[in-house]
Amino acid sequence: MDLHSILLKYWGFTSFRPLQEDIIRSVAEGHDTLALMPTGGGKSLCYQVPGMAKEGICIVVTPLVALMKDQVQALNNKGIKAVGVYYGLSRMEMDTAIDNCIYGDVKFLYLSPERLTTELIRTRIKKMKVNLLAVDEAHCISQWGYDFRPPYLRIAEVRELIPHTPVLALTATATPNVTEDIQEKLEFNNQKVFQKSFERKNLAYIVFEEEDKLRRLYKICSKVQGPGIVYVRSRKKTKEIAEFLKRNRISADFYHAGLTSLERDNRQNAWMKERTRVIAATNAFGMGIDKPNVRFVVHMDLPENPEAYFQEAGRAGRDGNKSFAVLLFNKADILDLDHHHEMSFPPLEFIKKVYNCIGNYFQLATGSGKDQSFPFELGVFSEHYAMNPVLVFNAIKFLEKEGYVAMSEALSNPSRIMMVINKEDLYRFQVANPGYDAFIKLLLRSYSGLFSEFVKIREADIARRAGISPEQTRKALHNLHRMNILHYEKQNETPTLTFLAERLNADDLRISRVNYQERKQFAKERVEAMKDYVQTETKCRSLYLLRYFGEKDALRCGQCDVCLERNKIEISDYEFEQVVEQIKPILKNTPSKLDSLMREININLPDDKVLKVIQWLKDNRKIAEKTDGELAWND
Repeated sequence: MDLHSILLKYWGFTSFRPLQEDIIRSVAEGHDTLALMPTGGGKSLCYQVPGMAKEGICIVVTPLVALMKDQVQALNNKGIKAVGVYYGLSRMEMDTAIDNCIYGDVKFLYLSPERLTTELIRTRIKKMKVNLLAVDEAHCISQWGYDFRPPYLRIAEVRELIPHTPVLALTATATPNVTEDIQEKLEFNNQKVFQKSFERKNLAYIVFEEEDKLRRLYKICSKVQGPGIVYVRSRKKTKEIAEFLKRNRISADFYHAGLTSLERDNRQNAWMKERTRVIAATNAFGMGIDKPNVRFVVHMDLPENPEAYFQEAGRAGRDGNKSFAVLLFNKADILDLDHHHEMSFPPLEFIKKVYNCIGNYFQLATGSGKDQSFPFELGVFSEHYAMNPVLVFNAIKFLEKEGYVAMSEALSNPSRIMMVINKEDLYRFQVANPGYDAFIKLLLRSYSGLFSEFVKIREADIARRAGISPEQTRKALHNLHRMNILHYEKQNETPTLTFLAERLNADDLRISRVNYQERKQFAKERVEAMKDYVQTETKCRSLYLLRYFGEKDALRCGQCDVCLERNKIEISDYEFEQVVEQIKPILKNTPSKLDSLMREININLPDDKVLKVIQWLKDNRKIAEKTDGELAWND
């Protein structure tokens, strides 16, 4: 089956988006390939289509468990066999999933980077026919990147197990340094880089310095029709904003990772189907959500870096129609961003203390605990040890990035069952235990694949069909589990913490002070870039972001707040730049009165146009006027 037939059969599209087919053909021909595509550019198809076209299995590495689960479900819904292996699964579930990748008909295996490098996975990969290794969120491999994760550095080791398999690395946010680093760290054999411009011509970037943010938000929601997302940093504020909008007769709800999976699913579905128009959320919302007609994304707090902002803002206008990315800030937000940066890097001694306390909290002996998961509530743990929960959270995130532990929010892990005896032995059990016969027959009628894989169930559905209570259903499943007839994994709604390596003495944690300081400095530079983005009054917002990501030839967008102001002076970009190129060196060297400056300018433009540019530069504080009337350039 050719690529277009696969695209039409499984995804219903008659043609690829720009660059998709070039990327797909590159990996299909066996080339290591790097794809840089903006959020919503269709990255997943770049590995899913060639994975289907070639014999064997495609391994996808991603750090985003929620996205992994969404994609596995979406592929399974299309009749494509896919499995995900991540922390929080039992050892038996992982064993079964990996065995099905070797001996079954699984086409896609999704792995977290920590799982990819375990001995369990590596020994089994040797037995798989791997047609492609896809590395999503590839910027995580670079310590220049905004979300560096050391376990990504070990992905290249897996290439030795599958020497003739091409690698496809994908990211939506990479600066030129990161682009080079990705190829080097993944040991690319050649330089196949496909980059779609990050420019979004239909998306207007707007920044408002605003004290009364709620009033401005109400105006945006009232003026711009269609669905919207409002991002805030705290869970508490998501609820406050949703309630404010509802009081003002705007359909709204809130979303954060602290809600139950049922609440999150219901609220997300209501927004997707536009029963709710505006969703106020933390950055837990949006990853993997493909809603093309989002008309506006508003940030009420400053993101930590341009990469995160670009990705979140880019969820607006994926259908190509006019949309808005609005960022509201005030002077206090600038101070908050600096404070947040400091809190994000707890002292190394504190990180080691948290690690030690976690081991003690779960009563783990040194050398034990690897791959074990424990229910973990951050607030309870922090209170138990009288520590600041924000610092504890950031310490654990640091330990997670170093590959020691993994912390998950309360993910939606429904109950699962799998038969652990064969059909003949099950039949004999049913004959010997007639009290379970009808119940087992109901399970076999209701769910397929029970003898080969874990199958998701809902105890309430089984109870309804069996005419018994959900509690009786759980008891029956528990008894069958205890008798080794089936394996029953109950639904898990509790946040978990998993040890990815054996517990160490805190003094043995390998955290380089040099690396720590470097990463803190890189993060600080990105904070400064974010501050510069919101505070500039003379540089096109789109141009600023595009040049941050290395697009040197980008042009002014003409529709951001900066451009709209500049458009008022009715002068072309070329003419504007001509004037600035002459004025800037003059005023940087020697302050001048206006009449002297006009005499020094040697340009073939009417005086009124030159004066308009000078006035605009003064209004936007690029030129300062001193008390004696002299003009000076303001950097």
